[in-house]
Amino acid sequence: MWRLLLLPILTSAAALAAPAEHVILVSIDGWAHHYFDDPKCHMPAVKALAANGVRARRMECSFPTVTWTNHTTLVTGVHPGKHGVLANEYFDRATRKKVPLIPDPLFNKDEIVKTPTIYDAAKAAGLTTAAVIWPASRGAKTLDWTVPDVFEQELFERYGTPSLLEEARAAGIPIEKQMEWCKLGNAGKAQRDYMYAQLATHIIKQHKPNFLAIHLVSLDAFEHAHGRQVPEAYWAANDSDNRVADLIRATEEAGIRDKTTFIITTDHGFVTFTKSINPNVLLRQEGFVKSVLGKSLAPDSPVFAMAEGGACFVYVLDAANRDSILQQITPKLAKIEGVSGVVEAKDFASKLHHLTPDQDGREPDLVLLAGDGYTFTDSLADNEVIIPNDPPKGAHGHFQLDPNLYGGFVMSGAGVKAGVVLEEMKNIDVTPTMAKLLGIPFPDADGKVLIEALK
Repeated sequence: MWRLLLLPILTSAAALAAPAEHVILVSIDGWAHHYFDDPKCHMPAVKALAANGVRARRMECSFPTVTWTNHTTLVTGVHPGKHGVLANEYFDRATRKKVPLIPDPLFNKDEIVKTPTIYDAAKAAGLTTAAVIWPASRGAKTLDWTVPDVFEQELFERYGTPSLLEEARAAGIPIEKQMEWCKLGNAGKAQRDYMYAQLATHIIKQHKPNFLAIHLVSLDAFEHAHGRQVPEAYWAANDSDNRVADLIRATEEAGIRDKTTFIITTDHGFVTFTKSINPNVLLRQEGFVKSVLGKSLAPDSPVFAMAEGGACFVYVLDAANRDSILQQITPKLAKIEGVSGVVEAKDFASKLHHLTPDQDGREPDLVLLAGDGYTFTDSLADNEVIIPNDPPKGAHGHFQLDPNLYGGFVMSGAGVKAGVVLEEMKNIDVTPTMAKLLGIPFPDADGKVLIEALK
């Protein structure tokens, strides 16, 4: 009994000793490192945080450089092979179908995230937690206030915290617009970010959580539509900056600004592409991909190549002849225009921080990497290996060391030094650093605490 009575005292003492009482993690989807110094990109709120805190010139993201994988890395501090969210989707070898992870249409967090998150650790330490449309967090039991990163109104409200939804309606936050604005595509992204920021500011002012994560989506959308560093993207970056300013004001109004650390970061950068590569066309020509009327994969197809933006996951489905098939197709795929690299399973751990397909059957047997100006597609109806795209569009998913795919990072507030510039860091460093700021244990991260950035 004495131990139960002592626990709140120990928790309170730990909180008092922590450098920060509150950590707010903001992901601006698609916010590449180069936007910070780009004179056309106006982000005064984020730059003010950096001036009084720390920034990294570039942050290495996880492979593939896609949303679900990297948001999971940001809150687990481990590589994809460990946390298990391998991409935005994976290919099920048994059913021969893609299984979507984005935008959490099927699975709860505990079904797909294999390692502890920062909000799990915070909750275990007696702290309060919140997340606003954070990927791969649907149904998380350790979030006190949350709405999931889904499209469907029914899922949004089923997995949103009931009391938070009631408070939002009472406060006039238009949560009933979720599905309507999602259906609008790019035209609804800014409205969605505004609504998500309203939810986050409400949580901050009413509940003062020790940890809050929020995901902003409009920059990514406009980069997909138009490419990187274009007027539409600059507008979206500025709109995201306005949402950051909203969050800062909320901490001031809540009286917790001097006890709060802000981390503004991202999941990936972007490539502007003018051509798409469809490896399935070449594989079909060579007899390795078979389809039914160009719509679905045939039951006896030996291979399927699944596009993941600037990466392509090649699955060999004829297990008995896997080695022979790989020997035949690997050199052919490597010679395709726009393919900048081929990674074999033996190199997955060292180059991609992934497991082999023998260790995790959701992993591919081969990975193709697209070069600058290219992305992958996988339609079984295509007849050309190389498909021109006019006008140019934007993509990600490419190799994490591609210069365009590095992300931005700014940290400022309680416990953080001022005026520090880090040349480079990794996204696996974010969670151990947040744990250090909150004064909670997080022993199993692959990343390191950014000691040089902390007081």
